[in-house]
Amino acid sequence: MTNPLRVTVLVGNPKPASRTYAAAVHATGALVEEVRRTLPDIETVTVVAVDLATLGGDLLAETPPAAVRAALDDVTAADVLVVGTPAYKGTYTGLLKVFLDRLPHLALGGVLAVPVIVAASPQHLASVELHLQPLLEELGARVPTGGLAALETELVELENYLEPWVGRVAPVLAEALRTRERLAS
Repeated sequence: MTNPLRVTVLVGNPKPASRTYAAAVHATGALVEEVRRTLPDIETVTVVAVDLATLGGDLLAETPPAAVRAALDDVTAADVLVVGTPAYKGTYTGLLKVFLDRLPHLALGGVLAVPVIVAASPQHLASVELHLQPLLEELGARVPTGGLAALETELVELENYLEPWVGRVAPVLAEALRTRERLAS
């Protein structure tokens, strides 16, 4: 793989610069670092973070303003899309759903997605696979590996959970990128 890698972090927490945002960005950094070790011939990595809270009511505009269009473009142009959300009512946030509803059917075809959920309750940790992963797959994304599910109380010790998660996820993601590259050649 010699092409540049485009990574977008999409966060659907209604609070700007939230703990979910920080966790998703941090997890993405650790994951990208390990993928680069696995695939040393990646020339460059561009990481773009989209904090949906900063787009607010513009997400509901009939004609999306430039910032919303740019966010949609960042998401659909990604090679790897990390989608972070807090668990609200046992699933993802309405803010995230409103944004993703703007995408056409299968708009994430060819995108490798990694879901991230931050939950207040252990019973909501399964939301990453029960709700967020199927939503991303419905949009055409390929979710080659398990997502990251963390309790809010664990965020202060996120590093302890990231290392084993990255160790499991990065090789699978790297292989999916290799396969994608071979298929594109």
